[in-house]
Amino acid sequence: MNGGLRFCAVAPTFVVSDISATMRWYETNLGFTGDPFPDEEPYVFAIMARDKIEIMLQCIEGYQKPDLSALRPAGVWDAYIRIEGVKEFYKLVRARIPIKSPLTKRSYGDWEFEVTDPNGYVLVFSELLE
Repeated sequence: MNGGLRFCAVAPTFVVSDISATMRWYETNLGFTGDPFPDEEPYVFAIMARDKIEIMLQCIEGYQKPDLSALRPAGVWDAYIRIEGVKEFYKLVRARIPIKSPLTKRSYGDWEFEVTDPNGYVLVFSELLE
């Protein structure tokens, strides 16, 4: 079934009501760069990128993400981002924004921490460390 077929990446796509504010938050707090469309505000779409990670933003005016945390007390994640240098990144991020879940070694071996973006999306940053 392969025949040269190869999946290369996936980009979570978040619906937000304010592309500009969301772009600034990702740039300032997580070191992403934004590429919005169109070239002038009001933006309707943007790609946030850092290294090989992309998060796409789509605008729906007035949109508010529903809070689903009560439906799954163990947590609800919107993007699970594998990185190298999670401990160093954690130190940088915790100085800038509130941490939803602190850096913790999980039973499955990954070191993880969670943040919530201004739209309610939960991002998990993870690294498998020996």
